[in-house]
Amino acid sequence: MVGLWCAIGVWGIVGLILTHTMMGGLNAPQRLVSDQFMASGRGRVLDVGAGSGRGLIGLLLARPQATGTALDIYSGFFGITDNTPERLMRNARIAGVADRADTVTADATRMPLPDASYDAAISTYAIDHMGREGSATAIREVARVLKPDGEFLLEIVNPDIWVKVMMPIPHFGLNAHFRPDPARWRAMLKDAGFDVIEEGTAPATLYWLARKPRSTPAAETRRS
Repeated sequence: MVGLWCAIGVWGIVGLILTHTMMGGLNAPQRLVSDQFMASGRGRVLDVGAGSGRGLIGLLLARPQATGTALDIYSGFFGITDNTPERLMRNARIAGVADRADTVTADATRMPLPDASYDAAISTYAIDHMGREGSATAIREVARVLKPDGEFLLEIVNPDIWVKVMMPIPHFGLNAHFRPDPARWRAMLKDAGFDVIEEGTAPATLYWLARKPRSTPAAETRRS
């Protein structure tokens, strides 16, 4: 029995180390998974399902000439109880990026934002919690608010080997997620009008970097 508890303790320590080294820590700004995203270093970015701001703050640190809006419903299933716009802005002030950030409290499937108003968008572990229909609707909303040539970096939970090591208890935390179907996510992006330009993995993560074309077939038809 002592040996079992020792093994569990060692596993917990290993999981904690991996969480901080491979994923940057659950309370730290999130690292960008793609160097291609907003490679110019400037522009206005929307974080869809921003939560406590890890994704947006990490992006603003990596792209010091960018500005960003954090959008989240901050209630019910889509939020975490103690996440609020005030908490996000407090985190942004601690990181030194509050002067380049603002917040919008809204549903990602009904964004109160103008068409073509952002240069880029990011969503980290949020859209995949909205169900099949909600996810597709949110991705279409992202396409709507992006300018032509706008980029979208979508990250979803992937219960990979890192998750198994970090969270060994089944049906707990990230381990509770079903393994995603990459083809379905690619199809949703393409159905929303995006061109997928990069696809990859990171610890506990599947990601896609997509771009909104300058024009769509429907737009070409209207002009002709």
